[in-house]
Amino acid sequence: MVRPAFFYDILKQNDIDFYAGVPDSLLKNLCAYITDHAEEKNNIIAANEGGAMGIAAGYHLATGRIPVVYMQNSGEGNTINPLASLTDKEVYNIPVLLIIGWRGMPGVHDEPQHVKQGKVTLSLLDTMGIKYEVLSKEEDVAAGQVRCAVDYIRETNEIYALVIEKDTFEKYQLANNDAHTELTLSREEAIQTVAAAIGEKDIIVSTTGMISRELFEYRTQMSQGHERDFLTVGSMGHASQIALGIALEKTDRRVWCFDGDGACIMHMGGMAIVASKAPKNYIHVVFNNGAHDSVGGQPTVGLSISLPDVARAVGYKKAYSVSSMESLQEILQQIQDEEGPLFLQICVKKGNRKDLGRPTTTPVENKKALMEFLGK
Repeated sequence: MVRPAFFYDILKQNDIDFYAGVPDSLLKNLCAYITDHAEEKNNIIAANEGGAMGIAAGYHLATGRIPVVYMQNSGEGNTINPLASLTDKEVYNIPVLLIIGWRGMPGVHDEPQHVKQGKVTLSLLDTMGIKYEVLSKEEDVAAGQVRCAVDYIRETNEIYALVIEKDTFEKYQLANNDAHTELTLSREEAIQTVAAAIGEKDIIVSTTGMISRELFEYRTQMSQGHERDFLTVGSMGHASQIALGIALEKTDRRVWCFDGDGACIMHMGGMAIVASKAPKNYIHVVFNNGAHDSVGGQPTVGLSISLPDVARAVGYKKAYSVSSMESLQEILQQIQDEEGPLFLQICVKKGNRKDLGRPTTTPVENKKALMEFLGK
């Protein structure tokens, strides 16, 4: 396996020390090391992967140096536009080193939302004309691959990608991980509290990661069916728009979007579209812990900005923020008679149960059950 410190130092020896991206579970040890050792201005956790490409391009324009953009392979889609219309050799010819976590790699068991992406990860790079190597787990070989990548980038000014398999990097524990210790409410108990307060005809659209997993487990623990919930196990950042599509068609039902701060920020423009359509039956709940909790706890700006103020500014009818069980229960009672679109931020602490399970139904089974429920 490759030590994160070794990989970081190899890049530094090649005059590369600027990073932007969105954290990934396969890269979490490397991302944690970068967070602890890079200057703050040299490691920007972007709203989404396309934004990271823009930041990297700006860095190169200002310095002439090679930036790194890291991502899970699911983020390749967000980068297609800037890769094709900004950094490509036929446009601005801007060099970037991509580091891509290969979830859903063929032959390696993974969750269903990663399977298709895993199959097309390399072919997408081929289609875009991007040279790549799958990084070796042997440090001496990996060091040679990095040097070859840098030589190619410097010679051509073109993009180069290093694709990262599962268990490539040795474990590294994030040291700077103690922000917002004043928060005491757990996300799981907040999810359970909100789910228990919704009406029998209401729908929940939950975002990818821990939120969908904790909602699924709550239904199971309560011996309830899962037909009222759409578990958006992939498509990070799009749950609010899925919920909007349902809310506009099923005006006799309340539709709750269970969002995360990282997902909400990833495509924040969706909030403006929700507000512009003004669905009276729409409640947008963001469980905000200021972290990408599913991929190592890397920070977001979620607790450093005011998402309720953003919601008010774009036109939500009302926006609230709570951080305790008592205030959450009070606000849930209050909004029962209020018209949407409503925005509710619930500030929660980081972390989750170590024995937290995953949905046992397939995405297609989840879709069918929901559609049958909506059709009644």
